[in-house]
Amino acid sequence: MEKVLDDLLPIMDVEHDCILSKMGDVTIAFKAELPEIFTLSDQEYEAFHQAWIKAIKLLPKHSVLHKQDCFLQSGYTPDFAREDNSFLSRASERFFNERPFLDHSCYIFLTKKPANRQTASSMFSSLLKRQVVPEETLKPQLLQDFLDSAGQFKRIMEDSGFVKLTRLTESELLSQSRKHGVIEKYCYLSERDDSFIVNDIRFDEGLQVGDRHCQLYTLADAADLPALCGSRINYDKYSTDRTKFSIGFASTLGQLLPCNHIYNQYIFIEDAQKTIQKLESKRLRLQSLSAYSRENLIARDATNDFLNEAIGQQRLPVKAHFNVLAWTDNKEQLKDLKNMVSSALAQMDAVAKQETVGAAQIFWAGIPGNAADFPMNDTFDTFAEQATCFLNLETGYRTSLSPVGIRLGDRLTGKPVHVDISDEPMTMGICTNRNKFILGPSGSGKSFFTNHMVRSYYEQGTHVVLVDVGHSYKGLCDMVKGYYFTYSEENPIRFNPFFIGEGDSLDTEKKESIKTLLLALWKKDDETFRRSEYVALSNAISGYYHHLIRQPEIFPCFNSFYEFLRDAYTRVLEGDRVKEKDFDVDNFLYVLRPYYKGGEFDYLLNATENIDLLQERFIVFELDNIKDHPILFPVVTIIIMEVFINKMRKMKGIRKMILIEEAWKALMKEGFAEYIKYLFKTVRKFFGEAIVVTQEVEDIISSPVVKQAIINNSDCKILLDQSKYQNKFDQIQELLGLTEKEKALVLSVNKANDPARKYKEVFISLGGMLSKVYRTEVSLEEYLAYSTEQTEKVKLAEYAAKFGGDIRKGIIAMAEDMRNRT
Repeated sequence: MEKVLDDLLPIMDVEHDCILSKMGDVTIAFKAELPEIFTLSDQEYEAFHQAWIKAIKLLPKHSVLHKQDCFLQSGYTPDFAREDNSFLSRASERFFNERPFLDHSCYIFLTKKPANRQTASSMFSSLLKRQVVPEETLKPQLLQDFLDSAGQFKRIMEDSGFVKLTRLTESELLSQSRKHGVIEKYCYLSERDDSFIVNDIRFDEGLQVGDRHCQLYTLADAADLPALCGSRINYDKYSTDRTKFSIGFASTLGQLLPCNHIYNQYIFIEDAQKTIQKLESKRLRLQSLSAYSRENLIARDATNDFLNEAIGQQRLPVKAHFNVLAWTDNKEQLKDLKNMVSSALAQMDAVAKQETVGAAQIFWAGIPGNAADFPMNDTFDTFAEQATCFLNLETGYRTSLSPVGIRLGDRLTGKPVHVDISDEPMTMGICTNRNKFILGPSGSGKSFFTNHMVRSYYEQGTHVVLVDVGHSYKGLCDMVKGYYFTYSEENPIRFNPFFIGEGDSLDTEKKESIKTLLLALWKKDDETFRRSEYVALSNAISGYYHHLIRQPEIFPCFNSFYEFLRDAYTRVLEGDRVKEKDFDVDNFLYVLRPYYKGGEFDYLLNATENIDLLQERFIVFELDNIKDHPILFPVVTIIIMEVFINKMRKMKGIRKMILIEEAWKALMKEGFAEYIKYLFKTVRKFFGEAIVVTQEVEDIISSPVVKQAIINNSDCKILLDQSKYQNKFDQIQELLGLTEKEKALVLSVNKANDPARKYKEVFISLGGMLSKVYRTEVSLEEYLAYSTEQTEKVKLAEYAAKFGGDIRKGIIAMAEDMRNRT
């Protein structure tokens, strides 16, 4: 026989943002933001657990804590409408389209029962009563006292730093025309507001809500509970011989249970004094009957131990109940559902009990605001310390709302999350700079991750300067049509430090950078220059640019500068009677003659293209072929310095990034170390970030610059797979200042990757305060743009050649062919 839900619903109304039941119960509702899974350490789990205990002890007697965690299977919804979507961004959106993940929402309901309320049981429930009226009218003072207790509960939980509670208002509790309230969300097993569908609830053939077939599994009997419980358990998948990876004790019933389910957690706070009196009476009865059966003897001892602990250690006795309501649209999957939930409970060392007869009443009591109607014969006696172990403490990875950052994936499903590792940590106060230190051995996906990060920042308007050895960024540079400086016999590296582009000017810094370059070309490292030589060069540079203003047809480059010195400036020196000992211009011209046209290095400083480096947003200096060259290498390092410092000081309000790959080892030889030190200490003031990438632990230890200047001034540390170093990881841990929690996270990287998907994991630590492991999972198009595999790069070049060298079209064609083949 059908009944209208409105007639049976135990909720009467919502007033003053409180849910009122027809039995006179008052419920205050909070939405909770829990910590992200895989981010807490052993000590943090214990601290969070203690916060729950303190908060529960503040609740008045005759109250109920009902925590309801809803996990719904969802799919990622791509955003193709964004105007700033690039070719690779759109490919990423397509790749992640409908990626399944568990959408989690957590509610906490605090219910205060009237003092004379009849206790619910399997034989008494508002579901079975024809007419329900409140037994008493609540006094305003009693309500205010309960509100004060709820406020203290909220304060203690939030002061722990692990959770944020938001009080639900009337508009969120009640349904609207196109929006579910929390009561309807539970009754119809839906968290989404996009389609307001009303479902029938049936109890005749099991529990069924609309077309969803439900199963209810309970932890309601002490015999089914685990022998031991705690605030955390080891997660073997991510643990190693040296580290134990922690998750919450009940995590297997939360984020780690991959199906649609609701995990309901109830803790009933009764009158502790009366509870102890009842147990004393029970102990005396068992004492008198203990001679008749061993069961009575054991029960007497257990009751005695419980009473001793309650009184001796001042524990709060409570009643508790926990249940998992799982459902599926396909009836044939019910068996798989049972296996999943049973397995999850078995990992807690608990026995799964499928509820059938009492499922209707337990489901009914789960309605927000109706926890006081829970059948108390389905609860067990315990203490607040043990009951809180069964609370779900975690949620899934959250995405940042910041406009800046990179797209990574969460560890469990790969659901894309936006991660800001630059600006947000600064605003939160956990970082004082944006610098980054990246460590990862060969093959760990280091260049792949840096390609992905650099591309993301470039698309967000950042000016990027890369110093590389190994051609890791050639594909990306071609993709964004950046400047790629590299050396080959057919096409040697070319610069033009004398050119002043649009937006640039001949200021003191420009003069100083040209002077530094000329002195480096003229003098050896062990030679010093006199003050008079420095002044003469300053005058020569100023005179040269005045000469260019008078004769605009002359192209600024080293050739025209050399001719100005030879033909015009020598006469100025003669007129000023400058002696040879003060400035030997002939020696200067002779030493710099190889850089003038016809000389051995005449190409180096006379470029006519790719010369406006100030405005160019993506520049790669590839030093592989010249890192050991005694002439070219020092010149290139000085130009790199000049390019980035010029950007740093002149591009105001624009983000700048310099990324030095393995090249930093070569750069140390030529006095680049002081520049690196200066860069890492000052780049923050110019809205910039400096990034150093290395692959060997020995490199860090052997370089005092890396040990002191770089590591100490890099608040963001990024580590890739360190499994090959796990036996000597203590050295890395000490050097990078990693905590034990961070050590466990680093050594868990790539430990249990999904074999069905291709990705690598990356560990990111922000200021030593916020640490997480993410997936670096990308679309096939992104993979081809980032790949450093020689065979794939050669094949991509062949595809691009078919389209006139267009790398984008080459990627599209190659990706299409690869998909067709698989």
